[in-house]
Amino acid sequence: MPSDSLSLPRLVFTDLDGTLLDHDTYTWQPAAPWLERLRLSNVMVIPVTSKTRAELMPLRRELGLHDSPFIAENGAVIGLPPAWQHARLDRNPVHVDGLAIKTPGIDISFLRTRLGVLRERLDVRFRGMWELSVEEIMSLTGLSEPQARLARVREGCEPLVWDDSDMALAGFRHALEADGLCLLRGGRFWHAMGQLNKGDGVRWLVERYRSLRGRLPQTLGLGDGPNDAPLLEAVDRAVLIPGHHGQVVSLGNTHQYHSQHPGPRGWAEGLNHWWGSELPTPPTMVMKNKDNDEESLG
Repeated sequence: MPSDSLSLPRLVFTDLDGTLLDHDTYTWQPAAPWLERLRLSNVMVIPVTSKTRAELMPLRRELGLHDSPFIAENGAVIGLPPAWQHARLDRNPVHVDGLAIKTPGIDISFLRTRLGVLRERLDVRFRGMWELSVEEIMSLTGLSEPQARLARVREGCEPLVWDDSDMALAGFRHALEADGLCLLRGGRFWHAMGQLNKGDGVRWLVERYRSLRGRLPQTLGLGDGPNDAPLLEAVDRAVLIPGHHGQVVSLGNTHQYHSQHPGPRGWAEGLNHWWGSELPTPPTMVMKNKDNDEESLG
């Protein structure tokens, strides 16, 4: 008989940039075998990212995650595919590609207005993404022009380039909190938004799963940045991947693993650590690994 932990349904919540996607190249292929293994094991992989909904739509299809829900803009936007929608809870949802879109944060136009007011009042220097040209976004992120344009289509979280001192940043953060807002540190930008985070979105989706399926899933989370800490605290098992941001990320989760490799290689390493002996390896993957071993000996 399988143990309770082995028979529980499972969900993976993952950051994208610097985690499932390489920080510099945005490639994900080193994680492909594990993505396939999770798919064949009926384990859903849920993106939890600072990216916009517009950026996620083509990326979900590319990664084979088009049936998964997602958390975008650090928790400001939650997308529910049909299987995650509730007839009563999602009455009159906003449907986009069959999705029900939840926006627990604040409106982006209000947020940008408040940011402008606080910048003038405190006399601090920063640039919001709405003020950056497409070329500047491409230079800062390495995104292509179409991807950079999608990154500007924001709904509840505004990335900022901070151009002032650390002391000014502390005062700005305090003023935001007094205004009912918050500031999160990401891999490339600071992110201004309402007082919520990735962990709030994870807990919301886990509760939605329980309400639909009648049981709680076992959850695994992966991330690399300070803004991923709430995500990694909200899951049963956490994987902290080394980031390129140079920021210290401290976790209180008693079940945490720090991968040696960055990006998608570290992502696969974390899955191997927690679930490598628990999830079956598909026969096709066994044959592929055997072929690779034979080629290396030839």
